[in-house]
Amino acid sequence: MKLLVATRNFGKYKELMEVLESLPFNFVSLNDEKIEGDVEENGSTYEENAILKAEFFGRKAELSTIADDSGIVVECLAGELGVQTRRWGAGADANDKEWLNHFLHRLTFEENRQANFISTVALYRPGEETITFRGECKGIILPEPQTELEPGIPLSSVFLPENKELVFSALSKNEKNEISHRGKAIKKCHDYLLKHFI
Repeated sequence: MKLLVATRNFGKYKELMEVLESLPFNFVSLNDEKIEGDVEENGSTYEENAILKAEFFGRKAELSTIADDSGIVVECLAGELGVQTRRWGAGADANDKEWLNHFLHRLTFEENRQANFISTVALYRPGEETITFRGECKGIILPEPQTELEPGIPLSSVFLPENKELVFSALSKNEKNEISHRGKAIKKCHDYLLKHFI
């Protein structure tokens, strides 16, 4: 069975595949299938945006498709990020470093740096109702990067999860996937596929 993982973000694709790769499916990317175009992420929730992406690319490819939508909620920036995270601040056209620099500058004088990462993974299957899986991870934002920036996921270098001494990008692959928002969401999808399709 061929299954499309629909994201152009290399960092996200890598994290999703770290969990999915153990399943006996033929996973393909948008580049593998030479799928062009993009969908307007105009949903008001992570679930709506994840479904929009999964159904848009799934119908284009005529394949079962996984897509995710994720973002961060920062207490001192209430209402500013969320589903708009990558399009917020310096904007969607900013590179990772520009976006992160703008974000950290906004937090310079903030004492409350509590944050919550949220991810929803949608699974589209032709002729079936699209279903979603959600994961969350609480933590704090550190003042400066603790590691080199990972392509597509710059916040991983400054997000310190609760009860951990290392930021996301400094954790081992397995440890991060156990506790991260995206890791939790895609693990639920993994288990669903394992139960219903294998």
